[in-house]
Amino acid sequence: MNNRLFAFSLIATFALTTQAQPVPTRDAPEAAGTREEKKLAFSKRDMVAAAHPLAVEAGLDMLRKGGSAIDAAIAAQMVLNLVEAQSSGIGGGGFLVHHDAKRKKTLAYDGRETAPAGATPNLFLDKDGKPMRQADAVRSGKSVGVPGVLRMLEAAHAAHGVVPWKDLFAPAIKLAETGYPLMARTMLHVPGSAPLLANAETRALFFKPDGTPKAVGTVVTNPAFAKVMRRVANEGADAFYRGEIAERIAAAVRSHERPGTLAVEDLANYRVRISEPTCGSYRQYRLCGMPMPSSGTVAILQMLGVLERFPLTTMRAESAEVAHLFAEAGRLAFADRDKFAADDRFADVPVAGMLNKDYLRARSALINPQKSMGRAAAGSPPVTPSTKLVSLNNAVHAPDFEGGTSHLSVADANGNVVSFTTSVDAFFGSQIYVDGFFLNNQLTDFSMQPTDASGAAVANAVYPGKRPRSSMAPMLVFDERGDAMMAIGSALGTTIINSTAKTILGVLDWKQDIQTAIAAPYIGNSNTVTALERSTSAEKLKASLEALGHETRVADIPSGLHGVVRVKDGWQGGADPRRHGVAAGR
Repeated sequence: MNNRLFAFSLIATFALTTQAQPVPTRDAPEAAGTREEKKLAFSKRDMVAAAHPLAVEAGLDMLRKGGSAIDAAIAAQMVLNLVEAQSSGIGGGGFLVHHDAKRKKTLAYDGRETAPAGATPNLFLDKDGKPMRQADAVRSGKSVGVPGVLRMLEAAHAAHGVVPWKDLFAPAIKLAETGYPLMARTMLHVPGSAPLLANAETRALFFKPDGTPKAVGTVVTNPAFAKVMRRVANEGADAFYRGEIAERIAAAVRSHERPGTLAVEDLANYRVRISEPTCGSYRQYRLCGMPMPSSGTVAILQMLGVLERFPLTTMRAESAEVAHLFAEAGRLAFADRDKFAADDRFADVPVAGMLNKDYLRARSALINPQKSMGRAAAGSPPVTPSTKLVSLNNAVHAPDFEGGTSHLSVADANGNVVSFTTSVDAFFGSQIYVDGFFLNNQLTDFSMQPTDASGAAVANAVYPGKRPRSSMAPMLVFDERGDAMMAIGSALGTTIINSTAKTILGVLDWKQDIQTAIAAPYIGNSNTVTALERSTSAEKLKASLEALGHETRVADIPSGLHGVVRVKDGWQGGADPRRHGVAAGR
């Protein structure tokens, strides 16, 4: 264990043995622009970067046993389900990109949730045909998609695992039974949650007998989750997708005051999608990520593609000049995303055309270095004769800062690399709690309305078996030799795309180490306002950008970036200073 991880372990231990402190409101890392100091991690052999030190330690434990990057990622995810319950877990889904160094083979594992067989395009319309209130849709059984993360991890382990499946759950089981400290980020979102207070299990987990939230550092156990972990460890993912656990999941969804249709058959029928990644180039590098329904990969590749003609390496990374160009690239990418991105089994999504170099050069020509274009229009990417351009997915929206997502990156001693984004969508997902974990609300990532203003069906409408559009963007970067040199990804809704793109540029164009690139201020535009991270140098660019025609918004943006980068003699690791994560190797 390196000094950084050891220091965090001491902090966690201290929290267990001292008087707990009051729940923070504005002093957590993601609040008011405050940050935890993070140092660049280095290891000659391997690296794990994730959103909690106990999850990183679980991953390292698998690597010590001779395990692979996949083994470490699975162990880390199971611990995150406990210590970061508001952000990810087995009740949700995820996207994972894996590179096999020996075979030089990269695969994309899609564990995204699916709409139940009983879902209809009108799922989120009220009795008058109007969209439900977003908050009501999220906190409902209607929002729960069929969880996919366990099936996905089982499939990835079958292909790339070394440590026996059963052993991967030992760290999470131990913590669930012996106790772990409640962290500030989790408890930030507990006060004021009526569903958490009303449920006897979550009330016991997060609240004192008088109904006030427990203090940060309070040691809690989760025996229900330990029981689930033991069953999955011994019986495989079938223990979750068939039988008693599946029955309780379906019952919780269907008995909600705003019930959904998820049934035991939906869980039993869930299938992982394993495919070639979506890839593109930037300068001399090759970048690969998830195919649709992840909009993240294409959007990032489009942003880099339209920026490639600009001499960014000669510009100062945190200048108004760069901020303007980056924001304009974001406008163009999000305009296309909002129109075209969807589950490509249900809609013709012109991915090849959106990444066509000539098309990107034409889009880039729309950027005026001296003036913002304002709201960008979607382009007309070249398509094959059989491809129909699809209708608008959703009305253009302000950036969403949903926080029920986490990202982890892993590299093992054999050079295998994992980039894995995992999510329940909103904080605590739907806030429906079953057997020690929260169920997702990912179906609210579909369009709330099944048709656009003209009456045409939208590409991202709800449909049985369909996977909702996502902004998650686990990415791998390859050098000129074809070796994986970087794994990166982020959390926080649509900000994922800009956060991940700016970090990639920091490493590739400005030769920043991964920690510096992750810590760099957030500046981004999702074809609305240009968001500037509060209390950073980005905020100082407000006047300059407004002079160029930008409408700006200063905000706290706790991105959740975690990455690893190969260097000459080993691996660098970086963790987001806006959150509680760490990076460490052996």
